[in-house]
Amino acid sequence: MGILAGKRILVTGVTATSSIAFHIARIAQDEGAQVVVTSFGRALSVARRAVTRLEPTPPIIELDVTDPGQLAALAGQVEGLLGGLDGVVHSIAFANPETALGGKFLTTEWPDVEVALRVSAYSLVELTRACKPLLAPGASIVSLTFDGAMTWPGYDWMGVAKAALESVSRYVARYLGPAGVRVNAISAGPLDTLAKSAIPDADVLDEVWRQRALLGWDPGDATPTAKAVVALLSDWFPKTTGDIIHVDGGVHSTGPEAIAP
Repeated sequence: MGILAGKRILVTGVTATSSIAFHIARIAQDEGAQVVVTSFGRALSVARRAVTRLEPTPPIIELDVTDPGQLAALAGQVEGLLGGLDGVVHSIAFANPETALGGKFLTTEWPDVEVALRVSAYSLVELTRACKPLLAPGASIVSLTFDGAMTWPGYDWMGVAKAALESVSRYVARYLGPAGVRVNAISAGPLDTLAKSAIPDADVLDEVWRQRALLGWDPGDATPTAKAVVALLSDWFPKTTGDIIHVDGGVHSTGPEAIAP
């Protein structure tokens, strides 16, 4: 039996087979979970094709976290498919690459900042609120971040949004703790996803990880990150909440001059 045997898991933000969310859904199913995934907009058709690669093919729900109607309908849809929830994965982020990334930090106007913060950080609150009636005691919520403790080339307002997400995650952990719900984040190294392809200068990040990852780092392999998420969804971290777990080959622990052996 897998570590998620009998668990009911909602995985948001599935796009192509390269997406971290896709690999989380894959491993969660391999570990025994019943999985429902979400996607939306132009990515929805890509996600529908991607999930046919999974066995069994999980149900897919359209969810735009900026659409109050879709958020309001989410609990009923998930309840009809799973009956309740033991885990939720928040894998949702967006910042306009033309205005909010790539060195335009000082010229980005508020409407674009607002979108980045709402979709990438506040959506964790909205998703939690939508799913809260279904969360079983001992449930786990896991979000995905990219080290918001420092600046990164070209990451700009998405970096601010990720820092906000990490803080939001801690506050959600505070308020859901009395209900026995754990809330944590995984800080992953750079991975070759559609989201990464929209970040100017992403190749600079790859070079940083090539030089500094103590355990090495393969940007084409999302499995280590997905396994960490699945571990946090399981019962193996029963007293861990409000935390950020790094899955980055050790880069977060090294100084700027450190070179992997």
